[in-house]
Amino acid sequence: MSIVTPVRFPPELIDFEGWAETKRILVILAHPDDPEFFCGASLIRWAKLGHEISYCLLTTGQKGSQEKVVNPEIVSTIRKLEQQEAADFVGAKSVEFLDFVDGELFPDLYMREQLVSVIRRHTPQIIITSDPQNYVTLENRVNHPDHRAAGEAVLGAAFPAAGNAQFFMPGDINSNSQLVNPEEVWLSATNQPNLVVDISDYYEQKLAAISCHRSQIGDKTEFFKRMRSRSYPDPESGRNLYIERFKRTVLQ
Repeated sequence: MSIVTPVRFPPELIDFEGWAETKRILVILAHPDDPEFFCGASLIRWAKLGHEISYCLLTTGQKGSQEKVVNPEIVSTIRKLEQQEAADFVGAKSVEFLDFVDGELFPDLYMREQLVSVIRRHTPQIIITSDPQNYVTLENRVNHPDHRAAGEAVLGAAFPAAGNAQFFMPGDINSNSQLVNPEEVWLSATNQPNLVVDISDYYEQKLAAISCHRSQIGDKTEFFKRMRSRSYPDPESGRNLYIERFKRTVLQ
C-alpha cells in the first residue's frame, strides 16, 4: 500500500489537498450508492469544510435486485430515494440521474456529450469518478463493467471536450452553455492510487451514509460487521486504518 496521507479531525480547509478556498466538486459515477461506497468519508469531510458537492449518477440502479420477478421501475424509485437520503446525510447540494440503463453503460459519443453538458452546467473545479482500468478490485472481486464505462466516459468529457468550443457546442450563440476546464480529476476506488487517505475518523459517518441504501446492504448487523473488518495495517504507525484510495490528476 502507498504511504497513507493523514487528515485533520475536526477538518480544516488547509490540509493535504492544498486548496486555500472552497471548491465545486462534481461526483459522476454509475449507480446509486457508488459515491458513498467509493469515497463517502472524503465527501463527508469535504462537505463539512464548505465545499459544494453535486452528484450525477448515470443510471438509477434499475437492476439492483437479485429477485427473478421484480419491476425495474420499482427498484429505480427505491434506489433514487435512498440515494437522495444518503446524499443529504453526506451534505451534497444536489443529486441528478441520467437516463442510462443499469448494466448497459457504454462510453460512446452520446454518453460523452451528455456528460459534457453536465460538466458545463455545474462548472466543477474538481471531478470525482471511477477508474476505467480497474477490472479486478483489491478485494479480489470482478469490478462492475458500468464502473469502468463511467470512468472512461467522464475522462473523455472532462478533457478535452468540456473546455473546447469545437466539441458539442450548441448552435445558438446566446446559449448558457460555457466552456469548463476542471482543475483536477480524482479516480476513486482505484487499484493504482497515488493518494491513500486515512479516513478513520470519518469511517462511522461513511457507514451511516451507506446504510441509507437499505435495499442494497441486506442485514444491517452483518453489513456493519463486514465493513468494520476492512481496515488496513499501516506499517508506518502500526495502527489499523480505514482508507480511501484515489488516483489524483491535476489538470491545471
